[in-house]
Amino acid sequence: MKFVLAPDSFKESLTAKEACLAMERGISRVFPEAQCVLVPMADGGEGTAEALVDHSGGRMLQAAVTGPLGKKVTAQLGISGDGETAFLEMASASGLELTAKEESNPLLTTSYGTGELIKLALEQGVRRILIGIGGSATNDGGAGMLQALGVSFRDREGCELPVGGGALRRLHSIDVSRMDARLKNVAVEVACDVTNPLIGPNGASRVFGPQKGATPQMVEELELCLTRYAEVIREQLGIAMADVPGAGAAGGTGAGLLAFFQAQLKKGFELVSGFTGLEEKMAGAEYVFTGEGSLDGQTLFGKTPYGVAQMAAKQGIPVIAFAGRVGEGVEALYEHGFTAIVGILRGVEPLETALANGGANLEFAVENVCRMIQFYQIKLG
Repeated sequence: MKFVLAPDSFKESLTAKEACLAMERGISRVFPEAQCVLVPMADGGEGTAEALVDHSGGRMLQAAVTGPLGKKVTAQLGISGDGETAFLEMASASGLELTAKEESNPLLTTSYGTGELIKLALEQGVRRILIGIGGSATNDGGAGMLQALGVSFRDREGCELPVGGGALRRLHSIDVSRMDARLKNVAVEVACDVTNPLIGPNGASRVFGPQKGATPQMVEELELCLTRYAEVIREQLGIAMADVPGAGAAGGTGAGLLAFFQAQLKKGFELVSGFTGLEEKMAGAEYVFTGEGSLDGQTLFGKTPYGVAQMAAKQGIPVIAFAGRVGEGVEALYEHGFTAIVGILRGVEPLETALANGGANLEFAVENVCRMIQFYQIKLG
């Protein structure tokens, strides 16, 4: 029998790879001769770099970079086993979780540290960069990221703008002459699950600004700043970004990546599954096992298990999903490729205990599912 194991991480409990290994142990207790194909997955958010490093046999690097409010933070960068591809998570360098709630101010926060991570990737000699841009604390259009890579944003007097989204209202000119030349030889792909434009009612500032600490007055100021940013990019670079779907992602970082890197924006699951070759690995499988820490009605909106189930359904393969928490609305998943949904907890226990026992609980749940499969195989002959 062939099982494809394609879970996301069980946050704070298991990495995607650890979840794969726990599933494999559970299967082997019942079907010791089974073929288990391990495909650690992610959806472009937290854990994506680690999952892709595990898949490719690569390595993780750590670096001190500029955090969203200018203080140094320790960020991570993944490098594939063949050294050709770098995996970045914007949240690692410029994430909202790196700022205290009372300090969050998208007029001041910067994506500069993300640019430093990209620069570190270039220093490793990579030819391809995969970057997830979810969870940012910024609303600077990616200007800080670009400044770290040599792009100059100047005011009317020719002075360099300070970092932070609030400075963009004074933007007068953009100089790309000193932009890191190595970027010309690198393909950039971006995990982006939102389609918001840069400006307007559904743009970066009005939709995401409040989540990053912006008051109504700040939102209007940020909207003017990104409007000016889009105008100068259009006038001087000949690139219209204001209404491009996805340009508003990560406080407009999507616009910066599209305009200056000619990046490709892709759904997070699409990007990760393409890199791992998940669809090809499903061929000939009897079962696909997936899962993550929590499954509920929100799983339908681009989460890893949903993507896995949709892909398996095309090949008529049953999908069994495992989760630490099975929440409201989960019934809807049965209409979208899920054969069964299994909670892994063995009893009522404190959260800390449940997280610590995640591997054992997942292994036990998978073993029990496999015993049921075995029973019906014997019964049906």
